[in-house]
Amino acid sequence: MTDQLDLYKLLQVDSEADPEVIQAAYRRLAQKFHPDLATAPDAAERMVAINGAWEVLGDPARRAAYDLQREQARAVAQPPAQAAPRQPAAPRRPAAGAGMPPSEPVSSNWTSGRSNVGGGYDERSMRRPDGEGAAGRPPGQPSGSVVNFGRYSGWSLGEIARKDLEYLEWLDRMTIGRPYRDEIDAILRRTGRRRSAARDDRPGLFRRR
Repeated sequence: MTDQLDLYKLLQVDSEADPEVIQAAYRRLAQKFHPDLATAPDAAERMVAINGAWEVLGDPARRAAYDLQREQARAVAQPPAQAAPRQPAAPRRPAAGAGMPPSEPVSSNWTSGRSNVGGGYDERSMRRPDGEGAAGRPPGQPSGSVVNFGRYSGWSLGEIARKDLEYLEWLDRMTIGRPYRDEIDAILRRTGRRRSAARDDRPGLFRRR
């Protein structure tokens, strides 16, 4: 991975960019380097590379796998830091409340995707060395299912809602958030972030069947 061209750099976007941002960047570059429109001698070669990057970053599942591979390659390439012995990671808390569905096993490094994506989430720091998410330890008073991936790994949906409603809105749009959509929908309605009569479960532009 370290000796390959970074797909985010190839599309000229940040690694935590929203799907909408990535798609817009791809379209802009496709217009610039399309062989029928471009005059640069390497336009065709650039177009092939751009299409290959979009095939990966435009698909949520393939993007998640690429992000994890990218992070692992960076970890191997970086020398170990000279630091004091780490404290053992705190055990994971069970989901609070009776009847809550168990969290679906997912990749430990799903990028959270806001465009830096507008103060977004950096996939390079999605997990801290002690095993927590980049947001650190949960603040307490958990409610709802516990997320076991990404920036807020170990936090309940209620704790995330008190700190970052935009993250829940993003998670509601993504395939990885499907197990939590009913809970997220209830939270967004309760906080006034969603006012429609009923949530539309039809696939959107970036929601796959």
